[in-house]
Amino acid sequence: MTKATREPQYRGYVESAETEGLERFGLMSNQVWRHDPKRLVFLLSRYKFVAKMLAGKNRVLELGCADAFGSRIVRAEVGGLVCADFDPVFIEDARRLCAGKWEAECREHDILTGPVVSDAPDGKFDAAYTMDVIEHIEARHARTFMGNLAGSLTPQGVLIVGTPSLESQAYASPASKEGHVNCMSHKPFRALLQDFFHNVFLFSMNDEVVHTGFYPMAHYLIGLCVGPK
Repeated sequence: MTKATREPQYRGYVESAETEGLERFGLMSNQVWRHDPKRLVFLLSRYKFVAKMLAGKNRVLELGCADAFGSRIVRAEVGGLVCADFDPVFIEDARRLCAGKWEAECREHDILTGPVVSDAPDGKFDAAYTMDVIEHIEARHARTFMGNLAGSLTPQGVLIVGTPSLESQAYASPASKEGHVNCMSHKPFRALLQDFFHNVFLFSMNDEVVHTGFYPMAHYLIGLCVGPK
């Protein structure tokens, strides 16, 4: 029997939990929630920025989705979403989170082997985003990474790239430093993006706030790129 809440407008919450079950975290978001829950605020803020920038796009690619915990924020604003990651463990987990109302296609794909192909006639995406991925790509492969992402997009395509700044690494945890092999300052980051896109707009980010402040004081950099070369 459904429990009666003190205020009747909340009864639906209990009914939903009883009939649909409770939502769950993914492998990565679960670990964050257990050990440093405020990081989820930063994560979801980045996804909200992406969702607002790409709102209305029909075919969107997320590269490096991990458990895809934040992906439904973007899915709510776009026509269709493909979530890709090179790790099959995370893709298996992401498929459980990307079902139902916020359904998204989840694929195993290593971007260093080639572009991601959409189901459109031209095989291209209208937009793509990759958050907290490029810093895990060795510098010698960064141009292949960017080239294959650009090659996944239409000529008018939009790409959003987010990465911790080089300056932020003085405060990074040992676990983060282990995986962050290619953090950049704003100048080389912008230069790399400009090699592959006609237009690049660079934002700073500290915690959950995106702004246009002083780049050397930004813990996170976001590049908004338009028009692959």
